[in-house]
Amino acid sequence: MSNKSLINYDYESDVLYIVVQKGMEEGFVEVAPGINVELDDRGQVIGIEILNTSKYLKPIAKPLYKNIQMT
Repeated sequence: MSNKSLINYDYESDVLYIVVQKGMEEGFVEVAPGINVELDDRGQVIGIEILNTSKYLKPIAKPLYKNIQMT
C-alpha cells in the first residue's frame, strides 16, 4: 500500500474503503450485508470495505447537507 488515502471511494463501483493500518489482506469477515472487515495474516483489522455505499449514505447525506447550509 503506497501513498493511499485513509478513505477511498470508487464512484463507478460504489465502494468505500477505509484504511485502518498498513498490511496485506489475507482474509475478510462480512460483519453485515455488504460491509467487510479486511484482516492481515495475524487477524488484525487493516481495512473496512462498504459495498453499495450510496445506499447507506444517501439517507444521511441530505439532512447533513441541509444542516451545513443552515450554519
